[in-house]
Amino acid sequence: MSDVTQMLEAVGRGHARATEDLLPLVYDELRRLAAARMAQEAADQTLQATALVHEAWLRLVGNGEQTWENRAHFFGAAAEAMRRILIENARRKSRLKRGGALLRVDISEIELAESTPDEKVLMIDEALEMLETEDPEKARIVVMKFFGGLTNQEVAETLQVTERTVERHWAFAKAWLFRRIQEKS
Repeated sequence: MSDVTQMLEAVGRGHARATEDLLPLVYDELRRLAAARMAQEAADQTLQATALVHEAWLRLVGNGEQTWENRAHFFGAAAEAMRRILIENARRKSRLKRGGALLRVDISEIELAESTPDEKVLMIDEALEMLETEDPEKARIVVMKFFGGLTNQEVAETLQVTERTVERHWAFAKAWLFRRIQEKS
């Protein structure tokens, strides 16, 4: 069992210093995930990778009631936290009172892996919420891969499925999301 998994179990058991001891073990990996995600963001993005990591960390351990099964489960939760932070940031920036009038975007020539300005992030999130109602497992895969930057192997470990299943679900989810986004445009 890795140090991270042992520390996550200690956090789950409520050991007082476990959360403090966990941060140094996972910080570099969280920073790498955040940097990879922020590299996909628009150039005018004001949120920095470090701030994203810190905000995600606060959400993950803030109330002290979280438990994680293993390392992959923890990083899946981190990916979801980062997703929510980016969506909230995009919504905040898009509000008219903040000067962010919504623009119509032709999504047909944009791939999900390209830079994603705030309007596109919001469209992706709206489509992702629709997918979540139809197929929660595929939606979780999108969150972990797109927002968390997890590999197929890490996603497979978290969801306890094969990598091939993750690949199939990821391919389906990308096509499904793309179709829904095109319909909205």
